[in-house]
Amino acid sequence: QVQFVESGGGLVQPGGSLSLSCEVSETISRVYPMGWYRQAPGKEREFVARILAPGVTIYGDPVKGRFTISRANNKNTAYLQMNSLTPEDTAIYYCTIDVSNSRYWGQGTQVTVSS
Repeated sequence: QVQFVESGGGLVQPGGSLSLSCEVSETISRVYPMGWYRQAPGKEREFVARILAPGVTIYGDPVKGRFTISRANNKNTAYLQMNSLTPEDTAIYYCTIDVSNSRYWGQGTQVTVSS
């Protein structure tokens, strides 16, 4: 059973920064690729970032140069540092982990960018 603990969402002003974290249950013995997706109201879910291994990262075009994904060493814990936020970044952010051939999703955390 895969369980997530996501935290760090909230309200931030345009131009501000926010950091999200995602910890996956320790019942998973190996380290697997993790990522973040987001879904804004009335829009489809969108890829944000993925980390395959330390230093091996992929980003969606809307967040390149502003967001940074990282992970703890030898743990299924991922972080998303978000800088230069705009109202277009407002969404529910979901953490994912790919275990074998399955992708698991966290419950999501709300990020709102507004003045």
